Amino acid sequence: MPQNPDWKQALEAGMQFTEMRRTQARRMAADLVAQGKLARDQMQGAVDEILELSKRRTEDLRDMVRTEVQRQLGVLGIATKEDLARIERKLNKVSKAAAKKKPASKKPAGKKVGTTAKKAG
Repeated sequence: MPQNPDWKQALEAGMQFTEMRRTQARRMAADLVAQGKLARDQMQGAVDEILELSKRRTEDLRDMVRTEVQRQLGVLGIATKEDLARIERKLNKVSKAAAKKKPASKKPAGKKVGTTAKKAG
């Protein structure tokens, strides 16, 4: 029987692959300088570029995971927070509309004060 993947472990591995610290980026840029593939005066720009690329990859991975989770929830028919909020808004609208359509309560007709007619006699 196939075992379910450990999503937390997979995400952590992906984050380690994509998310890079400044010290790691400096080390990578220093290696490029040592190999003669990057000029020393370009090192800071390269570090910033490496970090930006890492940040974009991290965001791409998060978006990909978020999209897949939402897709799986849809397949399973599980309501999301957005689904519940939309239903709640609809119910509130229906409740307000029903309250407006309620007829005003009528008071029973009674004697009016000060309108009694005097009998001539």
